[in-house]
This record gives sequence, C-alpha cells and structure tokens, in this order.
Amino acid sequence: MTPEDWHVDPVTIEKPDTENHFLLRPQGGDGPAPVFQASPDAVVIALQEVIDETPRATVIDGSPGARHMTILVRSKLVGFPDFVTVKVLAADSGTAIAIFSRSQYGKSDLGVNKARVENWVKALETRLRK
Repeated sequence: MTPEDWHVDPVTIEKPDTENHFLLRPQGGDGPAPVFQASPDAVVIALQEVIDETPRATVIDGSPGARHMTILVRSKLVGFPDFVTVKVLAADSGTAIAIFSRSQYGKSDLGVNKARVENWVKALETRLRK
C-alpha cells in the first residue's frame, strides 16, 4: 500500500462499479461537488480542521498548500483502511470540493464512505458559516 496508489484526482477518476466508495465532483459521481461561499484558502483551513478532528485520520499524500490531499482513515474496531481524496476547486460562485472516499477491502462498505463524506461536508458548512 503506497500513497501514490491512492492519491488520485477525484475530478477525473473513473467511477468504480463497486459499492465501497462515494464520490462527489462537479460532473458525475454520486452527486455534485458542494460549493462554499468562501475563498479556497478558507476552505483548505476548515478542511484541515475537519481532518484533524477525525479519529484515526492521517494525511498520506498531497498537502493543504496544493489544495489536494489524500487521507488514510482506519476503522475503529479492526483498523481497516479507507482512503479519502479531496481537491479544493475554484468555482464561479465560491469554492467547490471534489471528494472521493473509498475502502481498500471488500465490495460493500455498509454506507461508511457516504456517511463520512456527508459528515465532512456538514462540518465544513458549519465552520465556514462562522
């Protein structure tokens, strides 16, 4: 397992056929990329806070400065690895994020990746409203 294998572009990645992932991006995926009424720098700062507050999460590739990061998140009980790649994008009406969360093992994740993405988006919305 090398970071380079998981650090992909969530805007251009081919959407997998398995159910163990969740993808938000401007075109296609499981839904549209969320757009925030904030600067890209403000979104990156809020995103880093969300990552820092996520248990068992570690940035394994990319950086806030690059506005493109891949985060390893391990499950609580067994430590299974999930990978979340986020890219911050300038948008006409603010700043968007493309986010791709997926499990390394299995064909189904019982909705864990979707829930993670939805929770991160809600946390970003809350931080950026302040």
